[in-house]
Amino acid sequence: MNATSQTKINSIVKTKIMPLPLAFENNMRDLLGVEYQQFVDALTSESPVSIRMNNKTDAVFPCNVPVEWCDKGFYLNHRPLFTAEPLFHGGAYYVQEASSMFLCQAVMQHFPVAETVLDLCAAPGGKSTLLTQYLPANCLLVSNEIVRQRSMILAENISKWGNHNVLVSNNEPRDFAKFEGIFDALVVDAPCSGEGMFRKNSMAISEWSEANVEMCAARQKQIVTDVWDALKINGILVYSTCTFNRRENEENVDWICKNLGAERLFIDLKGNNKIFETDFGYRFYPHKILGEGFFISVLRKISKNTRKQKIKTSKQKNIKLLKLSDCPFKLDNSKEWKIVNDNNLIRAYETSLFEKFLYLEQNLYSVQSSLQVAEQKGKDFIPSATLALAKCFDIKDVAKIEIDKRTAISFLKRENIILPNNVEKGFILLIFEGVPIGWVKNLGNRCNNLYPNYWKIKMNL
Repeated sequence: MNATSQTKINSIVKTKIMPLPLAFENNMRDLLGVEYQQFVDALTSESPVSIRMNNKTDAVFPCNVPVEWCDKGFYLNHRPLFTAEPLFHGGAYYVQEASSMFLCQAVMQHFPVAETVLDLCAAPGGKSTLLTQYLPANCLLVSNEIVRQRSMILAENISKWGNHNVLVSNNEPRDFAKFEGIFDALVVDAPCSGEGMFRKNSMAISEWSEANVEMCAARQKQIVTDVWDALKINGILVYSTCTFNRRENEENVDWICKNLGAERLFIDLKGNNKIFETDFGYRFYPHKILGEGFFISVLRKISKNTRKQKIKTSKQKNIKLLKLSDCPFKLDNSKEWKIVNDNNLIRAYETSLFEKFLYLEQNLYSVQSSLQVAEQKGKDFIPSATLALAKCFDIKDVAKIEIDKRTAISFLKRENIILPNNVEKGFILLIFEGVPIGWVKNLGNRCNNLYPNYWKIKMNL
């Protein structure tokens, strides 16, 4: 990144933040020494805006200065109103804080051939969508969120990103202990005291206390302990937080190594001296890098599993396999598929992962699994919103139409739209700047808008 670009993005736009707690200030002085004032100055500067591109579009954004540690990450020179951008809703990119994109280095360097991975604390979906970019194409990702409402947001973002080999679940960490040794890697972006978000979220400052730090540190230990048996021996744990204190970071990693049985692994920083390496991980400081506060550590499990739990499985009811030719919509023909009718919901699974998906579905609270293709109503197959956004969906022979931004926004608000008279009747895939965004059923004089009600734009645009 050249000096002009960095200055353009990280221009010192002073903003006011709440007074920092004295105990926090003292802790940061101990951590940073002579750099403390630079750190405080960074907290009063404007936060960088960064996105991570999907492979759905070649659209160019203003500035497009790359994030040094993530080849899909870019900084924008201003923050647009993303809610009013159809490409955002179509999953062409994800708005993600730049520091957290460093996860891609842990994936590429330490589990590039993983077959089954768990993202334990996944909502709203930044790290899970990143994982789908850097994990092998045949890897099954379980993307979990404990809070039900947040798990629905997670499922929406996973759907929009368009990868089908993902199961979104709504489970407690302890629910995974029964899957002894099933996961090649765990990603635990642990709930924390949020010190790294002070610049972006003043509420994090008002809620901070030493007691909260201690509570978070204890909860983080419990989360990792609860899920530990699900990680196979020699499997990889990626532990991260968006906070600065050592209690929730290095001290917790040290505790995991000593009490659960793990060894630290190292990440090649490729000469980047702005990322600060500590005794147990890597720190991102806003006065050193273009991003917010972040900590990440990579560990290898060396202990043996101690708990033995038999998983109960049951034969699923009302599921029948269909022939691929019976699937009403074409999927990527370079893959082998299992097509299932589950109570009139048509779902598609990659054949190599089919049994694993079913096994997990039976033993987790599944919010969304693999790819929902359509819903059968009588003789009609109503295409799903998820299908429209899926990368494995072959849209070559589908009735479709390119629409302008005004029409796209109306569609995303679930308003009635009218298509030109020459558009055929039936299910029509709407395309904006080359990116599918959803379906309508064209009746001629009007359209039925098939965009999910719970996804719709509620803002008055």
